Amino acid sequence: MADSETLVATQTSGMEEDTNGNEDQSMPEAQKPSEGSDSDSDSDTDSEDEAQAKAQIEALETGLYNNPADYDSHVQYIKMLRKQGDLEKLRQAREAMSSLFPLNPEMWREWAKDETTVSSGVEALSKVEKLYERGISEYLSVDLWCDYLNFVQEHDPSVRECSAAGISKTRNLFECAITAAGLHVAEGHRIWELYRDFEQAIYFTITETDSGAKEKQTQHIRRLYHRQLSIPLADLKSTHEAYTAWETDHGSTNDVNNVVSAYQKALEMLNDRAHLEEKISKKNADSEKLQEFMTYLKFEHSSGDPARIQVLYERAIAGFPISTDLWLDYTQYLDKTFKTARIVRDAYYRATRNCPWIGELWVRYLLSLERSRAPEEELSNVFEKSLLCTFSSFDEYLNIFLTRVDGLRRRLSASTAVEDGLDYAVLRDIFQRASDYLSSHLNNTFSLLGMHCYWARLELKFGKDLRAARGVWDSLLKISGSMLEAWQTYIAWEIEMGNINEARSLYKRCYSKRFPGTGSEDICHAWVRFERENGLLEDFDIAVQKVAPRLQELQLFRLQQESKNIGQDTHERENSSKRSAREKRKPTSNSIEEQAPAKRRKNAAQNLTTTIENDKRQAKQSTEANESAELDKNKAEPGSSQDIKDKSSKKSVPFDDQCTAFISNINLQASASDLRNFFSDVGGVVDVRILKDKFTKKSRVISIDIVLTLASKVDKGPNWANKCSSLT
Repeated sequence: MADSETLVATQTSGMEEDTNGNEDQSMPEAQKPSEGSDSDSDSDTDSEDEAQAKAQIEALETGLYNNPADYDSHVQYIKMLRKQGDLEKLRQAREAMSSLFPLNPEMWREWAKDETTVSSGVEALSKVEKLYERGISEYLSVDLWCDYLNFVQEHDPSVRECSAAGISKTRNLFECAITAAGLHVAEGHRIWELYRDFEQAIYFTITETDSGAKEKQTQHIRRLYHRQLSIPLADLKSTHEAYTAWETDHGSTNDVNNVVSAYQKALEMLNDRAHLEEKISKKNADSEKLQEFMTYLKFEHSSGDPARIQVLYERAIAGFPISTDLWLDYTQYLDKTFKTARIVRDAYYRATRNCPWIGELWVRYLLSLERSRAPEEELSNVFEKSLLCTFSSFDEYLNIFLTRVDGLRRRLSASTAVEDGLDYAVLRDIFQRASDYLSSHLNNTFSLLGMHCYWARLELKFGKDLRAARGVWDSLLKISGSMLEAWQTYIAWEIEMGNINEARSLYKRCYSKRFPGTGSEDICHAWVRFERENGLLEDFDIAVQKVAPRLQELQLFRLQQESKNIGQDTHERENSSKRSAREKRKPTSNSIEEQAPAKRRKNAAQNLTTTIENDKRQAKQSTEANESAELDKNKAEPGSSQDIKDKSSKKSVPFDDQCTAFISNINLQASASDLRNFFSDVGGVVDVRILKDKFTKKSRVISIDIVLTLASKVDKGPNWANKCSSLT
């Protein structure tokens, strides 16, 4: 790798170190031949690492080929190539990423320093200067500005020689840096210090004999001090001390007193902003930090200094480059405040590179270009780029199409349309593209209706083609024929043009269509009203004859729908009442199931014993009453006593509470025959009933509940109760 050996790892001795205290990382040197003392294992390890890095690079290349919009892959690819030292591929990778995304300041610094270390001469100087210019146009970065200023002072021969051209070039560059970042409260003083150092270096090159030049240069330095001391910057006090010492060295103290008032005012401004600067400098969450920036911006807006507000916006954007709200707020402020077209256009260019998915930014960008009277080619390029982006809604695409149409319409109306070479065919083509792309997504919407109405009017105004205008309406009706407003707007357009017969034919086409809501009735009444106001008697009669049966048909349909809806409502009410009744039958709680099994068995036995004792008393009273009643009956009908006994023996025993026992919590597998066999040893069980759900006809899910019918004279003492208790 002979070429890669030229990529030296050390920076040129004159380059300033990074102000944050971190050493700049340069491209690594190519691997040199190993010394004889290196082991073979080290060589094998290096080969494996190189093969692994090559495989990673190939994988990243494949991924970027399939998905060029993958930002993270671009970053990783550049890092890998920089580590390998492949300068040509690295240049191509950086250019490819820069064409799609804005690069952050650190990436621009690395790129410029890599190019500086491998090339020299006038061509290399110009190339690196262009890289710095591209970098400072993306985001505000004091570090990048300082690198740029140091590079020019070190590598530009005219500046090193302090020629008039070199001095003028450097001063212009410093003034640009002051405009861009000189009001940066936290870091702006670094640019001022570099500027003063440059001017003092020039001062020392002037010979003592040239007193006029020395005095002139002294005034340059003094003005720089005065300008800096009037700005609220972080090191304001130390700057004032340095200025006082400088004036003392030059034997002048009056100028120090002249700057006191400006210095005191700047110090007050700095104190007012100190707490805000402290908040945005903290390492908080992104959302919190962005909110602190917005609070700071609100404060600066109240102060009303456009330059200071712009710098603070740039600082916020450097930290949050994809904050859509921040870009929208910033560009809106520039539109209202700045009259310099270049500043506003550059801001919109950067905004659309950082947040290309926001349609509103593209719309404002096009309007900004139109206000600045940008050439048609630039407008067309921006419009085409916007259509390549992905927006959250199709209305955003429509808004961009209409903004482009508006601009072309205004240019066609102006006297310069012929000079610009504009033709209505361009406008018609944009309308057609919008219709082809959006019709399937915006059919039956007022947005699409408004676009076609606009299109038809322009066809008539600029194209002078009534047939083409009607073709626009017909294409809309093919897409949105079930939309009442489309027909009404088309008819109103024909009436406005004075085309009564065409409007009548449209009524004949649409009166029999079915529209949502009362639209069908509305179009019928509108036709009759139209003929009353514009038609002959014959036309009115025809309209009434056609509309009357249609209205009857619609009325009958409405009645059928209403009766159907009433039936559905009644059925739903009945179902709801049944559901509520069913829910009322459900037990709200089951305390027995919530108890422990042992406690549940104990309680069941106690309840059963109490029930049996009550039944014994009631059965005894019932038996005595029945025996006395039978004696009285036998006396009244002595001849039929035997018949009565025979009949009563054939009847089933009634389920009477006096001879009934309830038992619950029985296993689901038990049947009626099993229960009869179980109670056979104690006797007295006449019938067994297993309780079932009224609706499902099944026993309870958890256990079986039964009702035992007992003979009235059965002994329901402790033995029988214990038997029941053992069952549960």
